[in-house]
Amino acid sequence: MSAAPREITTPFRPIPLEVPEGMKPNEFFNSTENLNDLVNNNGLLLSPENLLLYRKALGHSNTFDASIIYNTSTTILNPLGRPVRRTQVPESVKAVWNRMNRILIRYMLERYPDPAEHLVLAGEASLDATWPLTAPGVPSIRMLHNHFIVFPMAQLRAAPQADPHNPNLTDGGQHSLFHAYMRDVYREFFDRALELEILRPISDGEARLALTGYPQGLPSWEVTGGVAALDELRFWQEYDAILKGFLDFYRSFFAQVSSRNSPMLSDVYFPDQVENVLLFNDSFMATAKKVRRRCITEPAYASAIRWQPAFKQLIYRNDEGKLIVTISQNSIGNAITELLGVVVKRAPDAAAYEQYEPALIEQLLEVRQRLVEADLGEGLATPYWGAGSS
Repeated sequence: MSAAPREITTPFRPIPLEVPEGMKPNEFFNSTENLNDLVNNNGLLLSPENLLLYRKALGHSNTFDASIIYNTSTTILNPLGRPVRRTQVPESVKAVWNRMNRILIRYMLERYPDPAEHLVLAGEASLDATWPLTAPGVPSIRMLHNHFIVFPMAQLRAAPQADPHNPNLTDGGQHSLFHAYMRDVYREFFDRALELEILRPISDGEARLALTGYPQGLPSWEVTGGVAALDELRFWQEYDAILKGFLDFYRSFFAQVSSRNSPMLSDVYFPDQVENVLLFNDSFMATAKKVRRRCITEPAYASAIRWQPAFKQLIYRNDEGKLIVTISQNSIGNAITELLGVVVKRAPDAAAYEQYEPALIEQLLEVRQRLVEADLGEGLATPYWGAGSS
């Protein structure tokens, strides 16, 4: 069987909300009112820090699928003022966030221990205002959230191949731009900027899933020590360092695209490496020139540029059962699963969804109880489940 991205269909129960007249669906579903639906109809647990664990109403997988969102919708009304990545989250909240992530990842790996049987992944997406300013519905929600997903490998093997030219898989050309012209400096920057002990850089072949052939061309790291490493604070610090390195690279590059020979940004995390590795590199500066000239002459191309950092970062289990970390400048609204070559087509079908619901809810309540026992929040009651024991 040749490696190729796969497209699966996932049924869901239609959300019982009406979109107000004059609003587009994506505007409404990114609204605070829809956040109320997450709490009241899908909420599982809420921490005092406003970290909300919820069932995905429009899920990627009906085997296991949940999210944690840093719900600042009622505490920070200005959408542009909300944290959208871990580097903007208060340290006290991030400590709770990391512990919650660790418990959910451990649960998925325990429940689904065989990499030949299940694909396990956890990761987050930036929700910065990176779309063109005139695009509807952006940046209304702008809140950091994580995904926790399990796919049966049998479902992926049986799925039809996805269109390899799907823009969600190709990242609209921005990743290929980095990969084609700046791959060496991109990886050199990560190597020189990051002082890693737990995360070990690996090759594309080690990171890639045999079934889908993804991820493609992304910097990737093995979690040495496996799942036990998640118990070490050092792992989460290194996970953050990868994000900081990505942010420095992305922001520095598009600063040069925006203004020729732009000075180094004042708030980069790794100033020495930005100055010596990036701003003194001919390939880096020449590629910025290519993009800048194209922006000047092609209005549609310029409008599609995401001038602020947008990323997907995830932890997943590869074919050998190793935990891998990767990060991508995927920035066109694509799903985090597509970094691994899994395209999800969601279909409204309540009857089909209800066949999976009991087993899915059972797992979500089990992992919720682990969070409650670790003093990471209190259970929420909905029409579908109770608040549980404290």
